[in-house]
Amino acid sequence: MGTVLKRKSVTGLAAVLTAAAMVATACTGGNGGDGEARGWEDCSEDPNTCNSGERAEGGEITWMVNSVPGAWSLISPEGGSVYTSQMLEGVLPYVGQWAPDGETYEHNMDLLAEEPELLGEDPFRFQFKLRPEAVWDDGTPITADDFEVTWKMATSPAEGHCDGCTSRSPEEYDNVEKVEGSDDGKTVTVTLKEGKANPEWFGFLDAHGISGGLHPAHLAEEQGLDVDDPKDLGEYFQWLNGTRPEYSGGPYKIVEGDLERQVIKEPNENYYGTTKPTLDKVIIRFIQDESTWVPALSNGEIDGGNPAQYNADIIEQIKGMGTVYFDIGPGPSWEHIDLNTENKWLKDVELRRAIFTAIDVSEIAERNFGAGFPDFKVKTNHVFSADSPYHQDLISETGQGSGDVEAAKKILTDAGYELDGDTLTKDGDKVGPFRLRATDTVTRSTSMQIIQSQLSDIGVTTNIEVTDDLGAMLGGQDYDIAQFGWSGNPFFTSSPSQYWHSESGSNFGKYSNEKVDELVEKVQAATTLDEAAEYANQAAELVVQDAYVLPILHEPNYAFVNEGYVNIRDNRQSGNRAQYNIGAWGQVAE
Repeated sequence: MGTVLKRKSVTGLAAVLTAAAMVATACTGGNGGDGEARGWEDCSEDPNTCNSGERAEGGEITWMVNSVPGAWSLISPEGGSVYTSQMLEGVLPYVGQWAPDGETYEHNMDLLAEEPELLGEDPFRFQFKLRPEAVWDDGTPITADDFEVTWKMATSPAEGHCDGCTSRSPEEYDNVEKVEGSDDGKTVTVTLKEGKANPEWFGFLDAHGISGGLHPAHLAEEQGLDVDDPKDLGEYFQWLNGTRPEYSGGPYKIVEGDLERQVIKEPNENYYGTTKPTLDKVIIRFIQDESTWVPALSNGEIDGGNPAQYNADIIEQIKGMGTVYFDIGPGPSWEHIDLNTENKWLKDVELRRAIFTAIDVSEIAERNFGAGFPDFKVKTNHVFSADSPYHQDLISETGQGSGDVEAAKKILTDAGYELDGDTLTKDGDKVGPFRLRATDTVTRSTSMQIIQSQLSDIGVTTNIEVTDDLGAMLGGQDYDIAQFGWSGNPFFTSSPSQYWHSESGSNFGKYSNEKVDELVEKVQAATTLDEAAEYANQAAELVVQDAYVLPILHEPNYAFVNEGYVNIRDNRQSGNRAQYNIGAWGQVAE
C-alpha cells in the first residue's frame, strides 16, 4: 500500500494535499492485505480492506467487461472509455489513485521513492522522485522521459508538442509549461504556465487521468521515431493507439488478445513492486450481451465483473446465487439531461427552465433504480455529490427536476407561450417537436419514455430516437434533448471547464456564458481546493439558472465475484473499478 492523503477541508498551501471527493457508500474496497479472508459483507465498514486475505500461488480468473474498448490507448477519443481503462489495468505505471472510500488518495510507492513535493506556487511547480528499481518489463528504467512523452501526447494540437495526437481531454495538460528530468531521469519536475495552478497536482498522470498512467518513451526510438519531433511523436501516438501493448510497467502484461473478444494478462516477471502477482493468468473478456452474463457466471465461463450499466433483473439473479459476492452503490458516473442551446426553440432560456421544471427526476430514479437500490439520492449539484464537504444544493429551490407541471406552465405563460390543449405555441408558431435521444439501454429507454410523458403535460412534443453511437451523436450535436452520463472520480478541478466552457469540445450543446467561462478558468487557476470548489459552485449555479444541464443521479454500479478469491472488491471511485488493485488479486490460500 502506498502513502495516503486523507480528505479534509483546509485552506492555504496545505490544501493541495486534500481532496473534495464524491464518496460512494456501501460495500467498496481497497488494497489487499494479510489476514483471514472474508466476504464483501464487511465492505460497508472496511471499504479499503474488505475481502483481504492470504493468497495461494497460481490459479487464474476470467473477468467480464461489458463492452469492447475502442483502441489500445486511453488518450484518444476512440479509446477513452472505462472499457479500455479496465483492459489496460495492471500494465501502465501510475503515481497514485483514489481508494474505494473516496477519501484516501494512495500514492504508488512501488513507483515513487517518496511522496511528491510541491516546490512553489509562482510558478506552480511540483516534483516526483522515482525508485531506482522501477523499470519497464524489458529492463529500461522508468524515467522523466516517460512523464514528458505522456504529457505531450495528452495536450491539444494548438500546443505544438504533437502533430497527429488526438487527446480527448487536454485541458489540464495544456496548462503545463514543461516536464524536466534530472540527469538520471529519476527526479521529475513539472512546471505550469504563468498564472496557472493545479490544487490536484499530486495526481498528475495518475491512474484516473486520461492517460491511465505512463507510456514508455523508449519504444519510440525502436520505431525509428524522435519524440522531440512533433510529427514523429504523432506517429508514435498512432502506433500506441493501434498496437496491442507488449510492454508493461505494472504487475501484469498483455500476452495475447484483441479489441473484440478478450485479452489475456500474465505476470510481468520484471515487476519491481512489493506485492507480486500470484495468479498465473487474468483473462479480460468483453461480453456485451447482458442476457449471457448470469449463465456464463453459473457455468464457469466468467468468475466476476463490474458492469458499467445497471440492470435490475441481472442484479436480482446474481444476488440469488449463494456462492457469489455481490456489491452495489452509487458509481462515479452520473446521469443527466442536456439541451441543445442552438435549437431554434431551445435558445430560449425560459422554455428550457419550463422543460426542466416539468421533468420529475425522482420518478426517473425510482422507476429505474428503486427496486434494486432504494437508497438512491437524486443529484442536486453538477460537480459535487451530497457526501462532499463542498456540496451545495443548487437545484431544489429552483424547482427544476421537481415535475411541477403548474409551475412549468406559469413559466411558459409569463414568457409569452400559449397552451391550447396539448399544443404549445408562441406567436402563432407550434413549438417543437424535439428529438429526445439516448443509447438503447434498459434504464435510458425507461427514462426517455418518462420524460416524453412528462413534457407532453406542458405541450412539448418529443420523438424518441435511440443511438448506437453516442460519441457521434453528441459530437455531431445530433439531438435536441439528450440523456447520457459523465464518468468521474474524486478529482473535480478539470470537470467544470470540460462540461461548460464555450470552447470545450465536450460542451456538446454549445452552451455559452462569459461569466461561466471566467469562473471555470478560475477553478483551474486556484491554488487550493477550497478556492477551486467555490468557483466551481458559482459556475454550476449559473448553469442551473441557464437551465442547460439537469442532473438525475449517480447511477448505481454493481460488482460480483465467485467465492474463493481474495483482495477483490469494487472501487467506484475509479473507472478501473475492481481491477484497481489487480496486482494483489489471488485465490484463497488453503
